[in-house]
Amino acid sequence: MFSFLKKITGNSDLSNDFSFIGTDIHSHLIPGIDDGCVDMESSIQCIERFIALGYKKIITTPHIMADVYPNTPEIIKEGLANLQNELNNRGISIEIEAAAEYKIDDLFVDLLEKDNLLTFGDKHILVEVSFVAAPVNMDAVLFSLLTKGYKPILAHPERYNYWAGQMAVFEKIRSMGCYLQLNLMSLSNHYGPRARKTALELLDKGYIDFFGTDVHRPADLKLLEAVLHSNDLFHKISNVQSLNKNL
Repeated sequence: MFSFLKKITGNSDLSNDFSFIGTDIHSHLIPGIDDGCVDMESSIQCIERFIALGYKKIITTPHIMADVYPNTPEIIKEGLANLQNELNNRGISIEIEAAAEYKIDDLFVDLLEKDNLLTFGDKHILVEVSFVAAPVNMDAVLFSLLTKGYKPILAHPERYNYWAGQMAVFEKIRSMGCYLQLNLMSLSNHYGPRARKTALELLDKGYIDFFGTDVHRPADLKLLEAVLHSNDLFHKISNVQSLNKNL
């Protein structure tokens, strides 16, 4: 992976930043509640790098998935409050909110029926599906979300290898009213060449509505910097009229 990073940063500009995105909508910065930052110090290190990279606002999104990370709004809000207190104590200033990254599973269907969901912006909600097999209930869940007034955003579509090369699938998802959120780290080859290829295809098709970092730990910020410092990649992503700045 690191030889690849040297390759993509060959034509670089260290003055590039992510201020054109403004708001990050996908990260795992609340310590100790999912597979993201393990402690407060890791969270603070990540947030300091977000600021250095030009972000003005963070909407962090802990996992909620049955049996693995059964987080609740109460757990997430308490974790956010503790994180905000630590930022205040250290004099670190950035707007930070919390929502969730929901796995579309039985727990999610139950929460949807009860309208017990964490959203951001104008009832935007970040969802993901299985990495193993295509979801059989995707259309029905999206329909239910939209009927209830939610605005679903599918996280990292480029990472679902069973959809690789199937641009018609993503076109259909968007036509139903679901937005697509690209993981910027996919462009660094972090998730493999197939995810990177799909990410570039989605960008070329104009199918990307939001960008997200999906940062889990401080080391991830190095991958973001590599993407940022590639003039070719920076040009490609900065030309996207993403919706992040509207949040």
